[in-house]
Amino acid sequence: MKLLLDQNLSRKLIGMLANEFPNIEHVLNLGMEKKEDTDIWDFAASNGYAIVSKDKDFYQRSVATGHPPKVIHLHIGNCCVKETAKILLARTGHIRDFLSHKTKSYLIMP
Repeated sequence: MKLLLDQNLSRKLIGMLANEFPNIEHVLNLGMEKKEDTDIWDFAASNGYAIVSKDKDFYQRSVATGHPPKVIHLHIGNCCVKETAKILLARTGHIRDFLSHKTKSYLIMP
């Protein structure tokens, strides 16, 4: 499964997470920085990405439509990029289990 970082997360996370999540991308690198959540959702669903975001708006869409795409909601408030990476890396196994689970569509972290 591929991870798509939403615009509310730093693209610096790609380099920090690439060893554990080699198929990681950021909406900025895809030219989607000005796209609506609906466009990001549709892109992720069509291209096999799970969305990683601090945006709780994806929750409503996930409840209404299920997956794909799966959504990882980082409920961490404002914190530095290193701390965000640390949180994700500490939960690598949990994230992989979630991504491989057939019925789960939404994960709130931490």
